[in-house]
Amino acid sequence: MRAYRLARVREQLRKRDLAGCLLFDPVNIRYATGTRNMAVWTLHYRCRYCFIPAEGPVVLFDFHGCEHLSDGIEVVDEVRPAISFLYFLSGDRTDERVQLFAAEIADLVRAHGGGNRRIAVDSIEPMAANALTAAGVEVIDGQETLDQARLIKSEDEVRCMRAAIAVAEEGLARLGAAAQAGVTENALWSILHQVNIARGGEWIATRLLSSGPRTNPWFQESSDRVIGRGELVGLDTDMVGPYGYWADLSRTFHTGPSRPTDEQRRLYRLAYEQVQTNMALLKPGMGFREFAEKSWQIPDSCLANRYSCILHGVGVADEYPVIACKEDFAATGYDGVFEPGMAICVESYIGEDGGAEGVKLEEQVLITENGVECLTSFPFDERLLPEEI
Repeated sequence: MRAYRLARVREQLRKRDLAGCLLFDPVNIRYATGTRNMAVWTLHYRCRYCFIPAEGPVVLFDFHGCEHLSDGIEVVDEVRPAISFLYFLSGDRTDERVQLFAAEIADLVRAHGGGNRRIAVDSIEPMAANALTAAGVEVIDGQETLDQARLIKSEDEVRCMRAAIAVAEEGLARLGAAAQAGVTENALWSILHQVNIARGGEWIATRLLSSGPRTNPWFQESSDRVIGRGELVGLDTDMVGPYGYWADLSRTFHTGPSRPTDEQRRLYRLAYEQVQTNMALLKPGMGFREFAEKSWQIPDSCLANRYSCILHGVGVADEYPVIACKEDFAATGYDGVFEPGMAICVESYIGEDGGAEGVKLEEQVLITENGVECLTSFPFDERLLPEEI
């Protein structure tokens, strides 16, 4: 799997006539090399990076004293100590440190670029980009390069994704069983974290669990609110599970013990219809614009609170592409084509403008040669599904 992913990165480098890429984003480093170290910490302290030439040795620059963490990783040819130029770590020696950093990268580009001085960089501070330019290296934005590399999943990647989803679904089962009146949102949300860590997962990227009136509008983060009787509890896992793969599914529970109201069931039915209709519509060869135009029509009364997209890619993170709602496509959408091997999340949030509650549902699927395979299997809440479904 590591060899496949590195080959995908290099294929994109050659396609764009790049000498190599310089990666700071720990998610991109994990994809390209299979290594990890303090991933969440290095998301905001850029003191770990990796140089990958289109042809030549992969050089990982790791945090001080961490060189041994990549022992046995066959796609990493050399590990060096990173030169940090962040003020937090370098203080008034920042200018000195950034020049040393740029000189070392420029040496690698000269040694392995074959005369090509163009490299893709995914995320970098302006002073470091300027220092690389002054050292004779042409810097271009690298996120497109990595997103295109990450687009098509190998069979091994899909297996890793299934493992992450299995952990998420175990967490959802425990969380759903505990979703009762008297429990706080935070206590409920902690269950998913505990299961993920216990099963070898890594972290959860958001805090999207809310209850009762906090389910509408969506995106209200988990709080210390005490959940009430007969309420809806919605959540989105956004979970980085085992092997660094994303498990991204959403469910809405009813706390009971009473029967859900007709309005709760109506909202749930609409969200369920949106997910099922759009999932059935997906197929290889279909364009993004065509999909948006044919997608399930969100009721006018729920348009104001519509989700930010109807589909998005998924892998080692939420990924390209994002398919905008048909109402937003002219402003924010872009075209492309669905291909076999793409992993996609099918989204729905249904909540009336000014309504009491809302419903969040989401499935994770794999595009195949013939259509889609649903990777998630966690059941929907039968108490909320009307009998005719």
